[in-house]
Amino acid sequence: MYELFIANKNYSSWSLRPWALLSELGIPFTETLLIFGDGAAWDPFRQVSPAGKVPCLRDGETVVWDSLAITEYLAERHAGVWPVDGVARAWARSAAAEMHSGFGELRHRCSMSVGVRVRLHARPPALDAELARLTALWGQGLQRFGGPFLAGATFTAVDAFFTPVAFRMQTYGLSLGDAADAYAARLRALPSMQAWYTAALAERARDVPHEAEIQQAGEWLADLRAT
Repeated sequence: MYELFIANKNYSSWSLRPWALLSELGIPFTETLLIFGDGAAWDPFRQVSPAGKVPCLRDGETVVWDSLAITEYLAERHAGVWPVDGVARAWARSAAAEMHSGFGELRHRCSMSVGVRVRLHARPPALDAELARLTALWGQGLQRFGGPFLAGATFTAVDAFFTPVAFRMQTYGLSLGDAADAYAARLRALPSMQAWYTAALAERARDVPHEAEIQQAGEWLADLRAT
């Protein structure tokens, strides 16, 4: 059985992607949680991942790190990771890769913390440009392939890559228009996302750098996490 190494569910957007993909496709796996800010620096991460980062997937003696590499490894072994239709599959891979390598301002300005609600101090043009690109990208996929997911009727890897954005929209009160907002709500309603969210709220560990980054971004309106 696969073993997926992840970090705090409240913060770790990269971990969420393969976790949601495995969960939604019903692929059996076990998870091992490594906590940010536990006083042990990065030693536990270096012990399981060559890059010293998560997510990292173990399949027997095979170790696969990076969310995109994990996705492709799973696609070689399981149906449904990418769309069956070639055109939809090419689009989905491109959109997932764009998310994987881009949207730096969104990542910087809106660090993931699923258990808090924040009003941003500022919306710089760079962030607005990325949000406009997200609106266009999601709209294109939903319209071209018929929804309710980005590449068609079923949840695939491209949706998994945007699951952290759905949480960021909730945290920071971001709106991308009716169609995109409905899609983000649809992602948050998935069983895997609900399970992740519940576990994230129950976490008591706090990572100081993450907390400081989020506090600098805006006014905290609510903290729903366990105390």
